[in-house]
Amino acid sequence: MTGLKSILEEAARQGLISPEAGGRLLPFLTERGVAVVEPQPAAADGPAWSDTETPRFVRGFHDVLITIGVVVALAGLWGLSALYAVLPAIIVLSEILVRRQRLALPAVSLTIALFCWTCLLMSRFFPPWTPTATSFGAEATQFVAGFPIILGAYYARYRVPLSLALCIMSVLAFVLTLLLRLVQWASGNPAFFLDHPAVLALVALICAVGLFALALYFDLGDRLRRTTRSDIAFWLHLGAAPALLYSTVSLLSFGADIRIVDVANMSSRTPVVVATVAALMLLGLIIDRRAFVTSGLLSLGVAIFGVFRQGSATVDTYIFTTLIIVGAIVLIIGTGWMPLRRLVLRTLPPAIANRLPPG
Repeated sequence: MTGLKSILEEAARQGLISPEAGGRLLPFLTERGVAVVEPQPAAADGPAWSDTETPRFVRGFHDVLITIGVVVALAGLWGLSALYAVLPAIIVLSEILVRRQRLALPAVSLTIALFCWTCLLMSRFFPPWTPTATSFGAEATQFVAGFPIILGAYYARYRVPLSLALCIMSVLAFVLTLLLRLVQWASGNPAFFLDHPAVLALVALICAVGLFALALYFDLGDRLRRTTRSDIAFWLHLGAAPALLYSTVSLLSFGADIRIVDVANMSSRTPVVVATVAALMLLGLIIDRRAFVTSGLLSLGVAIFGVFRQGSATVDTYIFTTLIIVGAIVLIIGTGWMPLRRLVLRTLPPAIANRLPPG
């Protein structure tokens, strides 16, 4: 936004537009994703390195300072007042920091605060927990139904990419609960998913693939990643990766245990987890999304932890060994991202490679 503001100020100084018009144009253009991309200076010994995944919610320490203030103030208000008193504070701060000043990182923190507030509000009226973990009643659907409404209204007012991404994910979660209840009703067995956990994993995988397809839709619509479509895709990919991982691992393990993040049972499915994370890393390289790769690293660490836990090593040994292995994988992928991606792109058909972000 700084580059766009300086351009409008220069246009006003040259008499092309009035200063008042420039002040009105700035929020109008930024709300519609118009941004100025600074050219990368070419290196003397080769082409310039470029990163198409620079998140636009990190702009400077000013935003960080304001965000710290927002988090501390809301945490204090949350502890001293009733739940309903927090929402007006979120709205007032959003009007000042998001709608008027267009601060990106505070917008993310306020969106997360609104999501947490919605979660507490809906759980007060519609507790989503049921006596059995595989029985899905109306409370779960009603609990999820409030999220698209509140987050959608917040996006319509403030145009925060994270709020739209959370709205989309909550809509898919709502669809998932409806599908689960429909299957459960059609079977006539309230404990259907307890008896057929693979069906639960399959339905979850369908919704996870749908989330990834939506993220890819936003990504392919902004190949050079210059608009807010890229920011929306960033958050959707951040949610799609663990959803794909957990549902795929559960399905490939034949639904033996739906608690796929349970460390005690992770060792038996470690090869499935490692293979799935490797496939997600390759997919992340193809679409140029480090966020997509990062989401699976935690589960990879849990899987490797399970491998060493089966042996006779001490606790310190397998904890630190897990950290070394995961850290080495992160460093290898991080430092060699661009060469690896160019290698992968060369193996793809031109019709597909030309629609992806350039390598």
